[in-house]
Amino acid sequence: MTVGERRWLIAGNWKMHTTYEEALELAGAIQQRCRSLPDVEVVLIPPFPWIVPLAERLRGSAIALGAQTCSAYDQGAYTGEVSARMIAPFCQYVIVGHSERRRLFAETDEVVAAKLRAALRYGLRPILCVGEDLEEREAGATLHVIEHQLRLACEALSLAECKRIIIAYEPVWAIGTGRPATPADAQSVAEWIRRWFVLRFGELDEQLRILYGGSVTAENARGFFEVPDIDGALVGGASLDAAQFCGIVEATRSAKARLE
Repeated sequence: MTVGERRWLIAGNWKMHTTYEEALELAGAIQQRCRSLPDVEVVLIPPFPWIVPLAERLRGSAIALGAQTCSAYDQGAYTGEVSARMIAPFCQYVIVGHSERRRLFAETDEVVAAKLRAALRYGLRPILCVGEDLEEREAGATLHVIEHQLRLACEALSLAECKRIIIAYEPVWAIGTGRPATPADAQSVAEWIRRWFVLRFGELDEQLRILYGGSVTAENARGFFEVPDIDGALVGGASLDAAQFCGIVEATRSAKARLE
């Protein structure tokens, strides 16, 4: 599989935004604006309460759904938790290890690994987030941090399981700050991540999709998509604006540039 054969993935993480009415309106606007592009997979990742109604709203469309997290447990007396088993009938994807979950809700690498395994058990495709904060970046520890996160999450997985994972490189210092990494910085880390998987899983390298996440907009997306090891974006704030989000989807047309 070559660069050109990896399908683009643009995922919109709505975080804790939208009311019921706003969610339906936003999904409808994205569905209308985002033209069908055969090489692009579009995923909406709304808050938990809107997953079921959006599954109905988007039935028959090319847009997939994802969840923002899942429990490490399959079922039981875990008040407030939502399991992979519960979301699997409605979602194809789930975010695992987002920096906000790690930082604000004390999710350790061990918890992230358990959630990753739970998602895989129920046929979901995990979007595993890795990345460094500003202090770690300035200390030159970016690759050390990412290697630790990848190793604890993936070292016990089989090749078949790894083929179902998408990696999202999200430099924590760039999320919601309006200060994205440069395309060259993102490419350097993505290339290193791909090599890391090659060393451990061999033939996986050309199949692995790696996303960039961190203040992605319609204006800067093309720069990220023109580098060879970035295969899409995990979009935060811009995913709440249909024009912005679909502009990011359209920016994948720059794939022609990297193929040429």
